[in-house]
Amino acid sequence: MIQAHAGPPVARPHSLRSVSLLVPDPEAMADFYTGTWGLTATERGEGTAWLRGSSREHHILHLARNEQNALGKIVFAVRDRREVDDAARALAALDILLVHEPGPLDDAAGGYGLQFVDPEGRLVELSTELYAVSERDANGREAVPRKIAHVVLNTVDIDAACAFYTRVLGMRVSDWSEHQMAFLRCNNDHHVIAFNQGDWTSLNHVAYEMPSIDHFMRGIGNLRRSGITPEWGPGRHGPGDNTFSYFTDPAGLVCEYTSEVAQIEEDSWLCRVWPRTAELSDQWGTAGPPTQTVRTHMAGVPDLGYLSRHKRAS
Repeated sequence: MIQAHAGPPVARPHSLRSVSLLVPDPEAMADFYTGTWGLTATERGEGTAWLRGSSREHHILHLARNEQNALGKIVFAVRDRREVDDAARALAALDILLVHEPGPLDDAAGGYGLQFVDPEGRLVELSTELYAVSERDANGREAVPRKIAHVVLNTVDIDAACAFYTRVLGMRVSDWSEHQMAFLRCNNDHHVIAFNQGDWTSLNHVAYEMPSIDHFMRGIGNLRRSGITPEWGPGRHGPGDNTFSYFTDPAGLVCEYTSEVAQIEEDSWLCRVWPRTAELSDQWGTAGPPTQTVRTHMAGVPDLGYLSRHKRAS
């Protein structure tokens, strides 16, 4: 098993670039995320779509068709081809399966990268040289998500998951929520990945960062006017100190608006274990406890992973 601190990391991605979701009806999902959620289609085809926020990233969300909900892949940004090539050699030395050797990526965003599978079957991509788009005005009043703030993943072994992502991707654990959740960072944001101990491997939720708390509240208002009310929130979490408001999309996956995530100073930050109390789950005290409905959606359905899907398709 990969150990948490057994040598230098394979790679050190500098940001979470995008997430791919596999769903039975990607057209309905694309309509929701472009019509109500605030994203814009960079490219859209039959059964697939690449959706952008306000940043220069070609897309932050990719949608494609699958029989049931699943995580397609998580994409991290590295700086250049050399980092991709070096990562490939290091992955091979650790006997970690590469499913896409370093080279051009078959994606609407282009780019150069590699893909590997983590111990629970998640497809992870390291990429560089992707196509960029013009940045949208994030200082206006329009409630448009800027980027993917974080992805929370349900894991059957939270310690093994943390060990793999710290060892292989050089991530640092910012905080724990008892031994139920772990928050990992790859830059100054408090977390870009969080693991939640669960009964099976699945996607818990995807969080979209709004430029400010004003945009965060305006986005909630836009959804309310469309008849969509929060499943949990608005509030402000303890770990990460970020605002939160959770919704469910047409596939039943949980999506979150967030803002003002804590920024980490590497030399002075001390990881802590947060008690799982109502006061720390929501510092504002405005959200109330999460409903059983949203808990069920966050648990998701068991995701057998990339290799299982690939085997069935071949």
